[in-house]
Amino acid sequence: MVDSTGAWRSVVPSGFVPLLGVVETVAGGSYALRRAENMQQMTVFEHVRHADAACTELRQQLLDTWVAVTDAGGAVGFVPPADPAEIAPALDAALARVIDGRDELGVLRRDGAAVGMGFVAAHTSALRRHWRTVLRVMVDPELQGSGAGGQLLEGLHGIARSLGLEQLHLTVRGGTGVEGFYERFGYTVIGRHPGAVRVAPGDDRDELILVKRL
Repeated sequence: MVDSTGAWRSVVPSGFVPLLGVVETVAGGSYALRRAENMQQMTVFEHVRHADAACTELRQQLLDTWVAVTDAGGAVGFVPPADPAEIAPALDAALARVIDGRDELGVLRRDGAAVGMGFVAAHTSALRRHWRTVLRVMVDPELQGSGAGGQLLEGLHGIARSLGLEQLHLTVRGGTGVEGFYERFGYTVIGRHPGAVRVAPGDDRDELILVKRL
């Protein structure tokens, strides 16, 4: 749906079950996922404006989400138990790139609070301007299995299409099985970097490289 400011958003009930949903394409390239029941609580995808990425309340909500996902065992750059003081600089660096207009940020909101996020990160090389990398895709653990992850990813795809991109690239930690989630949304595993992620001394994991054509 398109809000009063012209920004596009997508809406899905937090209890959404994908197999029972209906997908509708609406104005601006957004989409809505509807279910007949359990429509009380809604998650809303928002493409955050560059200046709005400087909001301190948004930063805290995204930090809380990142900490919660890490503590739940999510492969999002850190290992549990999560240290907010360690995660905060990584979040601040990512937000700084959005504020500067280099990258794009999409968030999921529930009851107004940000409960999920993902970045569409640009490259500096002019030879790579037709594609970007998707980073830090995560949703609050309480939303796992609700369809929120798919809503977030489709929202990021909408951002990419609005930028005229032709491809998206991302990496995932091997051994988690999360590549299957991305494959359902059109990504293909094109490579593997053995031992790229060192979770702990003596515990190296492969990194899988995935690409989606838009």
